[in-house]
Amino acid sequence: MRVIEAQLITDAVARLSIRANTCLPDDVKAAIVRARREEDWPPAQEILDRIVENGAIEGGVPICQDTGMACVFLEVGQDVHIDGSLAQAVDEGVRRGYRDGYLRKSVVSDPLERVNSGDNTPAMLYTELVPGDRVTVTVAPKGFGSENMSRIAMLKPSDGLDGVKAFILDTVEQAGPNPCPPIVVGVGIGGTFDKCALLAKKALLRDMDAPSPQPFYADLERELLEKINALGIGPQGFGGRTTALAVHIETMPTHIAGLPCAVNINCHVARHATEVL
Repeated sequence: MRVIEAQLITDAVARLSIRANTCLPDDVKAAIVRARREEDWPPAQEILDRIVENGAIEGGVPICQDTGMACVFLEVGQDVHIDGSLAQAVDEGVRRGYRDGYLRKSVVSDPLERVNSGDNTPAMLYTELVPGDRVTVTVAPKGFGSENMSRIAMLKPSDGLDGVKAFILDTVEQAGPNPCPPIVVGVGIGGTFDKCALLAKKALLRDMDAPSPQPFYADLERELLEKINALGIGPQGFGGRTTALAVHIETMPTHIAGLPCAVNINCHVARHATEVL
């Protein structure tokens, strides 16, 4: 049994909170550059040029003024014992990272009373037990310009593949320019109401150039990306062929009477950073 001090979790979350908010992942940068090469609509070209330029700025400046809610994903090895409170360690890491990184605190302590918590806690914490004696920590700040455009539908099995496609395309079309396109579209299919939404959010963590390992869903991702880009929304809503950079689909078994489908949209600032402890 390997023992990991909770303080190490805190330190990692603090570092990752700053890194994720200030450094656009290389795979996202490459996807934006590739989209610029393929874009032929002048206003869209100009927007993509500005995004590329902004992404090259160094010096610890937040990529976006909305530094988001801290979504923290932990893969905890079953041969690990964490010495201390895991949830408290994660929240302390978020608290410290958002303070030391001068990141905007956007969390309210109650959804109706709307009083700011002052330190961007609590984190949205997701844990998964996996084999081994390591802990993989991923911080994915989620801004709400894109989060607010996300949807879930409890489709009927009879809706089938066509119903799933229609729901995904309708969600993106309704979102329009609001989530700051070009977007990344995370899709969850299956499970239950709550599991489906988590699948969609986890799909956003996948590398931009990593299709589904299942050929059927890899083909579906490509088809949906093509159809989404044919909507003509374009970068920041100015038209063009670059509405989305990627569509990522995650699935799991579900009940014979259900077909849950969730769409979690991310803006082009598809932030996430990972460390393995």
